[in-house]
Amino acid sequence: MFGLFLFGLGLAFMVIADLGLAPWEVMHQGISNRTGIPIGTVGIITGLIVLLAWFPIGERFGIGTLANVIFIGIVIDVSLWLLPDRLGSPVLRWIAMLVGLVLVAIGSGYYIGVHLGPGPRDGLMTGLSRRTGRPIGFVRAVIELSVLAIGWLLGGTVGAGTVAFAFGIGPLVQWFLGRLSLEVVEAG
Repeated sequence: MFGLFLFGLGLAFMVIADLGLAPWEVMHQGISNRTGIPIGTVGIITGLIVLLAWFPIGERFGIGTLANVIFIGIVIDVSLWLLPDRLGSPVLRWIAMLVGLVLVAIGSGYYIGVHLGPGPRDGLMTGLSRRTGRPIGFVRAVIELSVLAIGWLLGGTVGAGTVAFAFGIGPLVQWFLGRLSLEVVEAG
């Protein structure tokens, strides 16, 4: 839960930085802007819809999957309610964006590292890769670029933060995951 909290808080920091969001958050923000539904709530709804896509591709979820869907969105909405709408200073905006990116990576290291089920978007990626025979990197790129394009068309914020997330999140998660994962012990 601590990892999911950090993940949601990191995304909220990126929202108030207003320098660009992660691809899924660009889409969530675009939908939020069009509907008036808070961005975290849109993320919860989207996560539930993505989980429905798991059934035909045979993915299995765990308690961590459900916690991911619900808790991250709640943390984003509460954080945005408590934080200022925007930061005026460009320096503060860049700091918030970079801190947000690092918090998402640390949060990912914690929540992935406990092995209680992948997030809905990760399960979609691995399931589609397995079903289509395409490499995970290719499948993830297609998914991320698709939601980014949809979000941009809906008015979500694309910018330096989007680029930083695209190139920085993988190496950062890998680094934190190696330090925060719990060792899985097989029953036997």
